[in-house]
Amino acid sequence: MRRETSRPRIGDLVRRAWLANRALTVMGTMLVLTLVVTVPLIFLDGTQITGVRAWVKPTKFAISGAIYAFTFLWILSLIQGHRRLVNIVSWITAGTFMLEMVIIVVQVLRGTTSHFNFSTALDGTLFGIMGAAITIFWSVGFIAAVLLLRQRMDNKALAAGIRAGLIVALIGMALGFLMVRATPGQIAANRAGRSTGIIGAHTVGLDDGGPGLPLLNWSTKGGDLRVPHFFGLHALQVLTLVGWVIGLRASRLGGRRAAALVWSAAAIYLGLVGVLTWQALRGQSVVSPDAQTLVAFGLLLVASANLTLLVLRAPNAPRPSAAEWSGPGSRTAGR
Repeated sequence: MRRETSRPRIGDLVRRAWLANRALTVMGTMLVLTLVVTVPLIFLDGTQITGVRAWVKPTKFAISGAIYAFTFLWILSLIQGHRRLVNIVSWITAGTFMLEMVIIVVQVLRGTTSHFNFSTALDGTLFGIMGAAITIFWSVGFIAAVLLLRQRMDNKALAAGIRAGLIVALIGMALGFLMVRATPGQIAANRAGRSTGIIGAHTVGLDDGGPGLPLLNWSTKGGDLRVPHFFGLHALQVLTLVGWVIGLRASRLGGRRAAALVWSAAAIYLGLVGVLTWQALRGQSVVSPDAQTLVAFGLLLVASANLTLLVLRAPNAPRPSAAEWSGPGSRTAGR
């Protein structure tokens, strides 16, 4: 007699996601379908924008957005109550990101850059809309973080990973606002009447469009604010995974110690984002760290080891007795 496997099919996963959150399911699915179009176009269309094949940018945004959509969908499903507010957060998240995605594609089709572009009235208007959309996107993410901080979860380590991941992700998103400032070169060009219509840049110390890492295109010659922005944004996935892995050991570590270990990992991860931001703002490429940067990374590594040992050696809280759990005034009383 053959034993049938119970592996979930893609269709089943999509149906379950649809029942849990329609808005983010639509967003994630549309972005995955976008990749079916944009990935081949990277190779079929030789058009370049700021020195990079035109369809690389929408492809990167689609990948990042799809990952965010399905991660955020699962996280929001953990919130009990507040269904109306959760639905509002979901639809606004999906709507603002897809609006930004549409503008990016439109600008690619026009053969020009979408970010920092004020070359024409249309370009400036589109970038202004993108800026408003991402601000709203960040704001509803903040609302979700508040709801999750108030939400009780049995798995303390996983709860800590989700909460810390969302907080660091919001910080990572906010780093994007550092890119919209006019660079010294742009300020000088404007004063001399030689404006290029570009205000802001990913790269620090150089113009955008120089040599960069494959696919990511992070500058290999100057600082690049996309590096800390990327690591900060995807803390949501990294720290949630850390919380889940540590949560598997919660029976040995104890709930409080496991959660403390996750928050320690989050503090170190935030320190990493901080060092990468500092490095980028100094105009230094992520692949060419100087002595100061290496010392900062070294101190971060030492702090990580010491903080981990401190948490592991700390006495764990005693487990409550059966009488404490079932007696009057206990956590379970009145349920």
